[in-house]
Amino acid sequence: MQSRLAFLHTSPVHVDTFNRLIEEAALELPIRHIVEEQFLTEARDKGITQKLDERIRDCILYAIAEGATVVLCTCSTIGASAEKVNNLTDGVIVRVDRPMAEKAVEIGSRIIVAAALESTIAPTSDLILETAKARQKNVELIEVFCSNAWSKFEAGNQKGYFGEIAQNIKAKAPEGDVIVLAQASMAGAANLCPEISVPILSSPKIGLMYAANVWKRQKGGV
Repeated sequence: MQSRLAFLHTSPVHVDTFNRLIEEAALELPIRHIVEEQFLTEARDKGITQKLDERIRDCILYAIAEGATVVLCTCSTIGASAEKVNNLTDGVIVRVDRPMAEKAVEIGSRIIVAAALESTIAPTSDLILETAKARQKNVELIEVFCSNAWSKFEAGNQKGYFGEIAQNIKAKAPEGDVIVLAQASMAGAANLCPEISVPILSSPKIGLMYAANVWKRQKGGV
């Protein structure tokens, strides 16, 4: 069975995003996209319940049974649930925002965490704090909730979505050493902020390159 890199998305918009990044980076790897929008809907409505954990687990294990040696979870809200499956399989599950968190902690101590969904703030903040603790580094998190952005995303108004995020992070930028865009869908907002001098990190490209390298190592071992 051919080794594949599978993507677990909670929005179909990420399919085109990651296909484009793969093309731009000239990556040659077999991929599969899995879209489970209800995972995010349920997480927002009820939190990460045991039942949702189990459904995420079963989805990932099925993808691995179907030939995925690496699964990249592109949703920060369910990222921790996805990573837990690493204890149950020889496949590797990567949450898309972990490489971004590592880079943010490496860059600075005052880390601005911007999110368009309230349910994403805690998972991303926890990940950054966990990363900082592992490096024995003290960090200060400055949380920015872009409250008016998500309704625009759901309406398919990408321009308005990015504009709302950009407006929020511009106001907070002077307070931080680095800005983290907590959700993969937020990446395009960085292009609207040329005047911000601190680094703005988004997860899609960093996460993809990390997962692709893991896939290459896994492929070499099969």
